[in-house]
Amino acid sequence: MRRVEHVMGFPVSVRIDDAGFPEAPVDELFAWLREVDARFSPFRPDSEVSRLDRGEQAEPGPELREVLDLCEEYRLATGGAFDVRPPGRRLDPCAVVKGWSVQRGAELLSAAGARRFCLNAGGDVVVSGGPWRVGVRHPEDAGRLCAVLDLTDRAVATSARYERGDHILDARTGRPATGLLSMTVVAPTLTEADAVSTAAFALGPQGITWAASRPGCEVFAVNADGKVLRSEGFPVTA
Repeated sequence: MRRVEHVMGFPVSVRIDDAGFPEAPVDELFAWLREVDARFSPFRPDSEVSRLDRGEQAEPGPELREVLDLCEEYRLATGGAFDVRPPGRRLDPCAVVKGWSVQRGAELLSAAGARRFCLNAGGDVVVSGGPWRVGVRHPEDAGRLCAVLDLTDRAVATSARYERGDHILDARTGRPATGLLSMTVVAPTLTEADAVSTAAFALGPQGITWAASRPGCEVFAVNADGKVLRSEGFPVTA
């Protein structure tokens, strides 16, 4: 089974290799992602995030509280470089919401009996079974890969400047983080991979060592000079 839908501002594709897998859990996956977009997008004025930011909602609901607690964990771990509410800006937890929600979607598929699948959300990927071959885009040439990974029951996320420009801030300075061209993190879950890659990118060059020290995380980074640095256990094949 294969399906692609545009959700949360990017294409989400799912491939399930289990013969005869039913459509209903895939419907549930995409319904969940649409619900997340409606509730947690800072770009929707009626979302829970927007209402909370404007003071129209006193407390976050349980799921948004879970997301905000993760955001605070990474803010503290990076000494404030990663912050979803930097001074003078609106609340924007997208850096955590994306990986967290897609990981939840993968867990929905697993609970429904899927054993071998690949879920790709705008280039951030979580796989079950394997091995799966996953490419990492070259940060300066969209037509090239800088690495190919073999992944089994893992997730990978990349934070970079090539798609959205200098959109990741170092909240300590309020300025765009420009010390890296890209930061790719492999982790047990996409919740971790996505949040760690963004937080490490915000930290700049020191984020490479920081990310590699996180339990279960392996990193592949390209610094501002184009030099590649990777942790010993990064599952690269080419």
